[in-house]
Amino acid sequence: MSVKEEFCRIYRDKIHREGADRLLDFLLSPASDFFTAPASTRYHGARAEGLCEHSLHVYHCLSDYLERPRVQQEYGLSYDAESVAVVALLHDLCKVNCYKVSQRNVKGADGKWTAVPYYEFDDPLPYGHGEKSVYMISGYLRLSREEAFAIRYHMGFSAETDARNVGQAFAAFPLAMALYVADMEATYFLDDRNRDASL
Repeated sequence: MSVKEEFCRIYRDKIHREGADRLLDFLLSPASDFFTAPASTRYHGARAEGLCEHSLHVYHCLSDYLERPRVQQEYGLSYDAESVAVVALLHDLCKVNCYKVSQRNVKGADGKWTAVPYYEFDDPLPYGHGEKSVYMISGYLRLSREEAFAIRYHMGFSAETDARNVGQAFAAFPLAMALYVADMEATYFLDDRNRDASL
């Protein structure tokens, strides 16, 4: 099963709220590159389909995290399957249509210059990261407050100039912290495992 097929299967199986079909139609349309885009320019998932694959990794990491006995019994975290799918599969929607393939010259071991493709980031809607994903999703379906905060703060302290906001968001909305953990696990342990990072 391809990453696109797996994403669509989980999405259709778990997400049923009003507007979900329209959002998936957009992602599948020629107006979106969600299923072909990389997840970054040079870091995790810097290859075609990297964004979709990263979203699936985050989904599986978040699902596993929330099934841990300690998380359920000691932390009291429990979320329905739809919320888990929404925040994990859609947290990086902000990256849709932002990566362009360009060419640069690289000097090879033989001393000759060769044009090689690479991704560059060019955001046509510079509205931030997590907040842009919340904005884009909200155009199609309604998010709960906790889902919106989870998506907004999924980058944790790395994307926030005021660290107090992150700590307050994690304390008030534990799903935000759980999504952050899942995103970091996927980024650093799964996205580039046994993969060729070339285009």
